[in-house]
Amino acid sequence: MLWNEEFETLPREALEALQLKRLRTTCERVYANVPFYRQAFDAAGIKPSDIRSLADLSRLPFTTKQDLRDSYPYGLFCTPMEQVVRIHASSGTTGKPTVVGYTRRDIEIWSELMARCFSAAGASRGDIVHNAYGYGLFTGGLGAHYGAEKVGASVIPMSGGNSKKQIMIMKDFGSTVLTATPSYALHLAEVAEEEGIPMESLNLKVGIFGAEPWSNAMRQELEAKLDLDAIDIYGLSEIIGPGVSIECIEAKHGMHIMEDHFIAEIIDPESGEPLPPGEKGELVFTTVTKEAFPLIRYRTRDITRLISEPCRCGRTFHRMEKVSGRSDDMLIIRGVNVFPSQIEALLMNVKAIEPHYQIIVDSKDHMDTLEVQVEVNHHLFSDEIRHLQNLSASIQKDIKDLYGISCKVSLVEPKTIARSQGKAVRVIDRRKDRA
Repeated sequence: MLWNEEFETLPREALEALQLKRLRTTCERVYANVPFYRQAFDAAGIKPSDIRSLADLSRLPFTTKQDLRDSYPYGLFCTPMEQVVRIHASSGTTGKPTVVGYTRRDIEIWSELMARCFSAAGASRGDIVHNAYGYGLFTGGLGAHYGAEKVGASVIPMSGGNSKKQIMIMKDFGSTVLTATPSYALHLAEVAEEEGIPMESLNLKVGIFGAEPWSNAMRQELEAKLDLDAIDIYGLSEIIGPGVSIECIEAKHGMHIMEDHFIAEIIDPESGEPLPPGEKGELVFTTVTKEAFPLIRYRTRDITRLISEPCRCGRTFHRMEKVSGRSDDMLIIRGVNVFPSQIEALLMNVKAIEPHYQIIVDSKDHMDTLEVQVEVNHHLFSDEIRHLQNLSASIQKDIKDLYGISCKVSLVEPKTIARSQGKAVRVIDRRKDRA
């Protein structure tokens, strides 16, 4: 279902002409108003007037998360604070928070993009949206909230936590759409089971799950346990929040990027050079309509590839594959690049495994160690020890086949691994504590 047919189905030639026009305007604005970009453009030997085609994008300097931290809090803002009507920020758990601002027009565009997302997921006027994304400095809650209201849906602003009450509200209020992180959605399914409330007895028809990477195998778990269609949404606060891209319910194959507002590139994470169409690498975004906080070639660190083939839904926007990992979250274990999402995909294909796991990396006698803790269902856990040993050995072999490294696989009983009310903690790297 299309929300804005005019833009979502623009022919590629018209779309790229629009992108170029908006890119030039954005570069002129940041060069004139943001000292960081003026210096970066000058250092790269390029002026906004030098941009004559989209190919010139690769001549522009990158922006990194460290640049945002170095400019804390408002150094990259492009408008006077009198025009900024909203401020969000990251948690800052790994350093200074990154702070983003929005003008009134930015908020209107964000709402429009999230309205497109709800429509792509099949939601519309008359739906009841149970919004379990966190409200506050995190962009998830409010981003989903305003988009749902724009399509005319009724929004329940639950935020995270108080899971039993969430189940009661979904049951009593007749929620038809759930928005949450996928890990928290699975936790809600567990709580519903404990309360004796079958998920199929609720009215949920679709879940829009994001804020953490999840695999297609996880989709099967979500759809089976919550009795709904699971749709992946992508966004990051630095770009605008949720609403940068989303899967359509017709195909569930790749997330349509809102290309009239964001120009996407795929680069080699090591060299920074653009990669040919279809190759997997690091995702880079340039925002071309934001007023308060435009970014030029922002390195997301997310690993994916772009899909240019037409989609059955009719949208002409290129799609991005599910994020398979992050270049800065990639674990290097005994010299091997290990992506947690690949381990997740492997685990989710094993019967009797629950979708709750944790990867623990440590060091012993100067040698990296890898342990995967994963929950199994009650039936298997109460089965003969021999069956558990066989399953553990089978998973160890699969991981060794995938990466060529040995690991320990610990099968634990259900609900052993701590549940998250937001983003799940999938990796614990104890090597950092020992450094």
